[in-house]
Amino acid sequence: MEAPLASRAQVAGPTALESTCDVFLHRLAVEEGLSPRTVEAYSSDLGHLRAHLASQGVERIEDVGRAHLASFLVHLDERGLAASSRARMLVSVRRLLREAAEDGAVAGDLVEMLSPPRRARTLPRILRSEETLALIEAARTPDALGLRDVAMLETLYGAGLRVSELVGLPLSALDRRALLIRIVGKGRKERIVPLGEVAAEAVETYLERGRPALLGSRPDRQHALFLTRRGRAMTRQNFFDRLRGHARRAGVAVDRVSPHVLRHAFATDLLEGGADLRAIQSMLGHADLSTTEVYTHVSRSKLRETVETRHPRGAGVRK
Repeated sequence: MEAPLASRAQVAGPTALESTCDVFLHRLAVEEGLSPRTVEAYSSDLGHLRAHLASQGVERIEDVGRAHLASFLVHLDERGLAASSRARMLVSVRRLLREAAEDGAVAGDLVEMLSPPRRARTLPRILRSEETLALIEAARTPDALGLRDVAMLETLYGAGLRVSELVGLPLSALDRRALLIRIVGKGRKERIVPLGEVAAEAVETYLERGRPALLGSRPDRQHALFLTRRGRAMTRQNFFDRLRGHARRAGVAVDRVSPHVLRHAFATDLLEGGADLRAIQSMLGHADLSTTEVYTHVSRSKLRETVETRHPRGAGVRK
């Protein structure tokens, strides 16, 4: 039988808050399978909590009380954090305290003190279809980098991937006969997404002519689908920089373009084309349908624009 959180910290030494947090983070990585990036974010958030509690002389999870958490909330307010950053930090702290409460190390009502702030739902930025196509065309050059960038943009727009999923694709993720991609997303959850014919052709051209040129005579140790000019796995920052350059050449405002905007464009264009919301949820890898439903608001705004500009009683056609 597994020892409770506080007791597990005692096994490795004193029940210091830092030891307790380390055990908690290890469990997130090993038992829940969270990605290293996510665990790193939790670690950073909990580091702020530990530093604040240490300033108040609190070194054990068992000694955390309501006054300490109230002080921590005031501290976050004074730092002027954005609502999204504050909410993420409180989620991390709540998870730690909830597990500690289940182990009997702290009182359960402490968790209720840390209700995250309500975040205003904002509509995702989107590109018009012609802007997305212009962006892809701006990347189209006959060299290996151009073949790679077109393949990446077509895959991003044609399959709705997150940028981390895109740059992390291994060669084995692509089923070239069935035109499918196996994606390992958040929480290491797998999903299968169909790849459209245009995107599949772009990827095929890249695999035949672009990737071998980028790899050169180097050994293919990483087996990443998309490579840099040095034959290494593509990075998020490299792709983002390339994307901004293509946006400038396409005449699209750079501040309106990002990998996530192309993911939004994928979902919005599918929805406006009549796709089922559940199907879009599955392809995007959203755990909650409410996350996908934000695109219905985008679609409704598009319908409003259509009525106002096309209908005889619309504001745009009255005389």
